[in-house]
Amino acid sequence: MRLRTTLSVSVAAASALALLTGCGAADMTKQASPFANAGGAKSMTLSVQSWVGAQSNVAVAKYLLEHKLGYRVDTVQVDEIPAWDALSQGRVDALLEDWSHPEQEKRYVHDKKTVSYAGGLGVTGHIGWFVPTYFAKQHPDITNWKNLNKYASQFRTAESGGKGQIMDGSPAYVTHDKALVKNLKLNYQVVFAGSEAAQITQIKQFAKEKKPFLSYWYTPQWLFKKVPMTEVKLPPYKEGCDTDPAKITCAYPKTPLRKFLNADFARSGGQGAEFLKKFQWTTEDQNEVSLMIAEQKLSPEEAAKKWVDAHPEQWKRWLP
Repeated sequence: MRLRTTLSVSVAAASALALLTGCGAADMTKQASPFANAGGAKSMTLSVQSWVGAQSNVAVAKYLLEHKLGYRVDTVQVDEIPAWDALSQGRVDALLEDWSHPEQEKRYVHDKKTVSYAGGLGVTGHIGWFVPTYFAKQHPDITNWKNLNKYASQFRTAESGGKGQIMDGSPAYVTHDKALVKNLKLNYQVVFAGSEAAQITQIKQFAKEKKPFLSYWYTPQWLFKKVPMTEVKLPPYKEGCDTDPAKITCAYPKTPLRKFLNADFARSGGQGAEFLKKFQWTTEDQNEVSLMIAEQKLSPEEAAKKWVDAHPEQWKRWLP
């Protein structure tokens, strides 16, 4: 993500992974899937990012590819940056949710031409700092970053070393929070929960006890339906303000999420590649599936089937 990894896994295994997700895990991309770059066979491998929204994309695409187009689809969970390497090398065929990685895009799409742009996902992502809405209602000025130091003591935890805590997910996420804290002279400490799932657990616990918290978080995300949160406005984003990570003092941009294919697969992947290029849905669609996986405890395949059964008018447009 949102800036916002295991061996190749089946849908059944992905069910367990969905409940343990965050925007990163261990890189296992050297374990190539037997279905990646399969030379024209009706089989493929999809890279699945570890956060539940990305799992929702893959679950629905996988279900339709298998049940409507007769493909054999494998999935590999990979961190955001290693996913680009795996895609370039043909260890995976497609990445369905990228939160903007300009260096990788330049290297693989424009210079090496081993990765091909496959269109927008239809979802716009945004990373920001959020407080629970119940706290924002009590202290309306908290929504301006200039007032954060005033409330630092209320966000202090055992892990934040006497400073206010900013709760991040995984160090593998797209995050500028340490630089923002330093450059904006904030009396806060970035503390990593380790994963999206761990972050969600902590947020839910804070909300249950009506305690204040300040968290790196992102949209789209199903948790907003369970724990309403209000964004803290950082200095406005301007083009190029995040070019030098060490000097960043601006907010995160709004990022139209995009899809990428292995370039060879994009050219020779037949109906499967054509389907993935057409695959596009809304934030509401993604959140609907994510909620079924993360909160209702459905497996990704069960959630995908339920969504597919309810929305034929949408997915039929994606079929070749």
